[in-house]
Amino acid sequence: MDLQAIDIHTHMHTGDRARETPAGVRDGAKYFGTGQMEIGLDERAELYRSRHMMAVIFDVDYESAAGLRSNNDDIAAAVARYPDVFIGFGTVDPWKGVAAVREIRRCISELGLKGMKFQQITQHFDPSDRRFYPLYETIAEVGVPVVFHMGTTAIGATSPGGRGYRLKYGRPILIDDVAADFPELTIIGAHPGWPWHDELLAVARHKGNVYIDLSGWAPKYFPPSVVQYANTLLQDRVLFGTDFPMLTPDRWLKEFEELPFKPEVRPKILLENAKRLLKLA
Repeated sequence: MDLQAIDIHTHMHTGDRARETPAGVRDGAKYFGTGQMEIGLDERAELYRSRHMMAVIFDVDYESAAGLRSNNDDIAAAVARYPDVFIGFGTVDPWKGVAAVREIRRCISELGLKGMKFQQITQHFDPSDRRFYPLYETIAEVGVPVVFHMGTTAIGATSPGGRGYRLKYGRPILIDDVAADFPELTIIGAHPGWPWHDELLAVARHKGNVYIDLSGWAPKYFPPSVVQYANTLLQDRVLFGTDFPMLTPDRWLKEFEELPFKPEVRPKILLENAKRLLKLA
């Protein structure tokens, strides 16, 4: 395949979540107006292959908060089935302590996954809380990147009380401590981070181990400062991502094409930065 792009941020429901969609996720699908939540694995693979893309796939384990367990083995199986298309990241419930640390090691050493993913709002945790530092120590030790959710979330959006989810855990400044205390850890701040997008830009500008992915936000709505920094000072640490199936790669790329990015920056965002970060040949 003549690889044209790597979508660094796509979701795949696994385990209990593959059989029962949480109410907050249904809110998110309604929020985005998407009808593709139930897309099958074969169809997903063909979608990306036909567009000469690879996609990072992951789930989010928030069993402690929602009672539904994800399964990293399902992610590994999808990668094994379509190794030319999918790159797998693992997930752990941060509240599981030692068991979570063991699962991180298993994800990388046994399942062959290439990174880890947290969604602090749905997992109900402050990433700067030192109780969770053993997780980051382990991820840094095994040498893979970690994705943290940034900004607001569509999960629970428009429901009374947002189904109890608290946006404060998505504040980008909360990963500043993590980036400072673990300089060897590669951190991806997922999404432009609205309404704290300038805060995320500041963290990434200051901490050279922090990347930003542009998923979860239609490009036509990107704040001007996000476009400016992605096009200039942060051009080597900004990544293409959709949040599929919430947003499709076709829509994202069409709107990205209409933004004033420099010709030399576009391939960095779409492919080159991700290849370097993921250590792909």
